[in-house]
Amino acid sequence: MAERWATFGIDLHLDPAGPGLRRGLTDALREAVRTGRLAPGTRLPSSRSLAADLGIARNTVADAYADLVAEGRLTARQGSGTRVADRVDPGPPAPAPAPRRTPGRLPYSLVPGTPDLASFPRAEWLRATRRALAAAPHEAFGYGDPRGRPELRTALADYLARVRGVRADPEHLVVCAGFAHGLRLLCEALHARGARTLAVESYGLDAHWNLATRAGLTTTPLPHDTLGTRAHEPGSADAVLLSPAHQFPLGGALVPERRAAVVDRARRTGTLILEDDYDGEFRYDRQPVGALQDLDPDHVVYLGTASKSLAPGLRLGWAVVPPSLLPAVTEQGGGLPVGVVEQLALAEFLTSGAYDRHVRAARLRYRRRRDALVRALAERAPDVQVTGIAAGLHAVLRLPPGTERSVVQAAAWHGLSVLGLSRFRHPDAGATSPDALVVGYATPPDHAWTATLEALCRALP
Repeated sequence: MAERWATFGIDLHLDPAGPGLRRGLTDALREAVRTGRLAPGTRLPSSRSLAADLGIARNTVADAYADLVAEGRLTARQGSGTRVADRVDPGPPAPAPAPRRTPGRLPYSLVPGTPDLASFPRAEWLRATRRALAAAPHEAFGYGDPRGRPELRTALADYLARVRGVRADPEHLVVCAGFAHGLRLLCEALHARGARTLAVESYGLDAHWNLATRAGLTTTPLPHDTLGTRAHEPGSADAVLLSPAHQFPLGGALVPERRAAVVDRARRTGTLILEDDYDGEFRYDRQPVGALQDLDPDHVVYLGTASKSLAPGLRLGWAVVPPSLLPAVTEQGGGLPVGVVEQLALAEFLTSGAYDRHVRAARLRYRRRRDALVRALAERAPDVQVTGIAAGLHAVLRLPPGTERSVVQAAAWHGLSVLGLSRFRHPDAGATSPDALVVGYATPPDHAWTATLEALCRALP
């Protein structure tokens, strides 16, 4: 009982100063309330607890509390303890804050790369988190395996084999803090093994190219023609980064002949293929294209993420790594930046079937949006060709020659943020980009979808 005070009440930092303990404590409490450090409604420690913390007599604390209750700064009720009063010395009104605006942020957005964040399954995720925490062993909260929690690696291996045709052994699966983290680990591992050049698609994300550059690799664009990326012609590159199931941003799938050819070349030359399967779950008008990794798990690294299927803020991704490369990847840090609670929750979300249900519901919602986009453009902008819509979360709108820049500017006048196709072309790709917009139709929340679509139609020629 002598040590019970150590777990009794709440912590409160005070520095009583003055000619006497009671007055010093009263002044310190009064100042904390007046300045707002103790907000209205804050429950204070019991007199016994605070006295023990400060090393003073309990009656001194009780008297200080009584003084401030008499002043109206504190309230004391049976069963509710001592609290800061609701209204105490409001002081001069603070100046009204200026409206918060993010530079360049417009009311509507069709910038690709983000799902509808308002549709994140909060209730289901919370239930999965609770179940996962209740079942987790104590050792789960230690430093753990750099590849990630075994529960998640096992659940992902089963899911990827069933849904994407990936040949995944949990022992060769590494949990990452999103795709960019996984790509960085791989680029650093490749550079450590002597690689110097990474072949990339002519159209893609400069963030990925810059990441490879920071890891010590030079990026070179692959040739491109009417059939898509000529992935089997990477020149002398040591590795190749591809999005074969749904190319970003053009939207097509790598044709079967080129899929086979790039894997065959990897076998002959020892080149490693990094497969970006960033939105493989979302397909509408065609059968799903299986993972390239299934053709040769020893020469293809499969990279996936929950950023499009759930939310990028979860920072959850994964890589299925060939055994020969796995030690180099784990030496670069593995999955250490990923929180264990998020890993356990995703494992439960996958094994319970909640992930499948969420993806199916999202697939239906996004297909309806895509169909609404196609209908609206057919009625309002018949000269605009819509391509790359058989799968994924974005579309490419082909514009009349010479109009891309003016359409992007017009969209901004209508409060809409949208990006042109030229924004995604590799600087060394050579020929100029055709005029087009890359429209992320998954980005707006449901309540803003109609207004966003209207702003787009008004901006188009």
